[in-house]
Amino acid sequence: MDKLKMHSLNKVDENIKKIGAQFPNCITERKNQRGEVEYAIDFELLKQELSSVIVEGREERYQFTWPDKKKSILLANAPIAKTLRPCREESVDFDDTENLYIEGDNLEVLKLLQETYLEKIDLIYIDPPYNTGNDILYINDYIDREDEFHKKYEIDEQGNRLYLNTDMNGRYHTNWLNMMYQRIKIAKDLIKNDGFFLVAIDHNELFNLGEICDEIFGYSNRVGVISVVHKPEGRNQAKFIGPSNEFMLVYAKNEDKAKLQKVILDEEQKKAFSCQDENGAYRLKNFIRLSDGKYATKESKPTFWYPIYVTEDLKTLSYTKIEHSVAIYPITDSGVERTWKTTKETFLERYQNGDIIAQKEGNKIRIYEKLRENQVIKTHWVDKKYHGYHFGTKILDEILGVKTFDFPKSLYLMRDIIKLFCPKDGIVLDFFSGSATSAHAIMLANHEDCGNRKFILAQIPAACNEKSEAYKAGYKNICEIGKERIRRAGNKIAQENPQAKFDKGFRVLKCDSSNMKEVYYNPAEYNTDLLDSLLDNIKADRTPEDLLFQVMLDLGVLLSSDIKQTTIAGKTVFNVADNFLMACFDTDINEEVITAIAKQKPYYFVMRDSSLENDSVATNFEQIFNTYNPETKRKVL
Repeated sequence: MDKLKMHSLNKVDENIKKIGAQFPNCITERKNQRGEVEYAIDFELLKQELSSVIVEGREERYQFTWPDKKKSILLANAPIAKTLRPCREESVDFDDTENLYIEGDNLEVLKLLQETYLEKIDLIYIDPPYNTGNDILYINDYIDREDEFHKKYEIDEQGNRLYLNTDMNGRYHTNWLNMMYQRIKIAKDLIKNDGFFLVAIDHNELFNLGEICDEIFGYSNRVGVISVVHKPEGRNQAKFIGPSNEFMLVYAKNEDKAKLQKVILDEEQKKAFSCQDENGAYRLKNFIRLSDGKYATKESKPTFWYPIYVTEDLKTLSYTKIEHSVAIYPITDSGVERTWKTTKETFLERYQNGDIIAQKEGNKIRIYEKLRENQVIKTHWVDKKYHGYHFGTKILDEILGVKTFDFPKSLYLMRDIIKLFCPKDGIVLDFFSGSATSAHAIMLANHEDCGNRKFILAQIPAACNEKSEAYKAGYKNICEIGKERIRRAGNKIAQENPQAKFDKGFRVLKCDSSNMKEVYYNPAEYNTDLLDSLLDNIKADRTPEDLLFQVMLDLGVLLSSDIKQTTIAGKTVFNVADNFLMACFDTDINEEVITAIAKQKPYYFVMRDSSLENDSVATNFEQIFNTYNPETKRKVL
C-alpha cells in the first residue's frame, strides 16, 4: 500500500516535471538540505535551449519588479504541512450543503486547495486591503527581519503576525505587492479555462495591481477595468479630488474561451426583455425586415426571399416543404413584399437554437425571432443600487443589529457580478471574504434565478478591536461576523420566500497544523528510542473526521462531497462521494471489515498504518481486495 504525502502540493516539483517533459537534457540532480538526491533544472542550459544566439550576461528588458519578488515566488511554490479541520458545531446543514467557509491565512488556504480545486473554480472575486496607509497586512516569511526595519507586530489568536503598513514605511508598496503576488499566482491555477478573476481596488495600488495581474494572467487576458461608482457624493476628506468610485480589474483565464452569462443588469432593459425561456430573457421581434430602402426588397436581396413552411400546430418550421404545412412569405399586413432578416441557412440555425417561433394572430401566422439581450458591458457602472453605504453598510447593520464593518460591498453589486461572470451551477471563490457579502449575494442570486452556485469563502480570523461595537456584541473576530451574517441572511431569504429552494448552509473548516506528528515528515531527525514512543504517527487530539478531510485534500476529493458514516463490525467507516473514497481510521480492523469494504468496490480505501487486528488479517488484506475489487487503490496514513 502507498503512503499519503499529507502536505500541500510542491509546485516546484510540478514545474520541474513540465520542463523536463519538453527539455529532458536540462534535468539534473542535486542534494537537498537533508542530503537527499532530488531533480533540478540546469538553468544555463535551459536558457540556451530557448535562444537562437549564445546567451551571455543580462540584457535590459521590460519588467515589473520590487524587493523580495523572487522570494515571494519561492514561497508561493513551497509546500506546507497544514490541514483543514471540520467544525460541525459552527456549520449549517453540514451533511447536505455544498458551500465552504474556511478560517485561516488565505495563502495557506490557497495552497491547501490548489490540488483539489485545480481548474474547478468559475469565478474568483476578491476585495483585498487597499493599502491606504492604515491597513493591517498579514505578513508571511518574505518580510525582512524585525530589527532591520524596527517594525511593530501584533500576534492574533492563531499566531499570525499582524503588521500596520503605514505610508511612512520604507517598504510601503513592497509589503503589499508581496502579499498580493503570492496569492494571485496560486489562485490562477484554481480557475477553469473559461473562468474569470476579478479584484476590487482603489487608486492607491491600481497601477501596481494591474502590472501584477498582467504578468500572472497575461496582458491579452485583461478583459477590462471597470469603474464602480459606490459613493456618488464623493469623499469630503480628500485634499484635492474626492473619490466617488473604485475600480474592478477583470481578467479571463483564457480570453478565447471565456464568456459572460446572458443576464440583464439594467432594470429598464429588463422590462423590455420580459419573456423567458431556458436560454434566458428575450423579446419578440418580427422576422420580416420592415425597414424601407433597397436592402429590404427581394430584387436586391434575393437570397433573403423564400417561403417558411409552418405545420398546423405551429411547432415545426422549415424552408423546405413539409406535410400539413402552410407557406409563409415575408409580406407585410399592407401587402408590401419585403425580405426575411436572414438567409435560409441562418434562419435554420436560429430556429434549431430555439430563437425562431410562429404565432397565430387572428387569421394570420406571423414569424418572430427571439431577440436576446446581447448587451455590451460598459466600463462605467453607475446605479443607485451599487451605493456602498445604502446597500452595503446599512444592509449588514440591519441583519446583525450592530455596526460591524465600515465599508462592505453593495449586496446588489455583488449579485450582479456573480450573475454576469459565473454560470448558474458554478463555484465562486472569495479569499478576502470579510463580512461575507459574496456568500449573501450568491444565496440571493440562486433564489432569484433558481441557480445552484456554490461558494468557497476564506478569511483570516483577525481579532475585533475590544472597543468596537462588534466586540461588545460578542463578535471576537471577523470570521464570527461573516458566519453569522450567512446564517441570518439565509434564514431571512427563506422566511421572506417560503417556497424558495436554495442552499443556505455551509461547512466550516479551520486551517490548522497537520494531523500528523512531525516524525511523519522528518523521520531522519528522530533517534530509535524516540521512534519507539511514537508508534502512532497521528496527533492525539485529532478526530477521525479531521483525518478524513486531510485525506480528501491529499487525494483531490472536493471538500463539499457527500459524506456518509456507517458502522461495520463495530468500526466507523466513512463513504465519500458514493464509494469514490472509503476510509476507516479505527484500530484492530478485522477481515469482516476489510471484506465488507472491498465488496463495495471503492476507488480509494484509506486506513491508518498498522491498524489491522493481527498478522493474519495483514496477510490476507491484499488477497481480499484482489478477490472482490483489485482496482481499489489502497493507501495508509
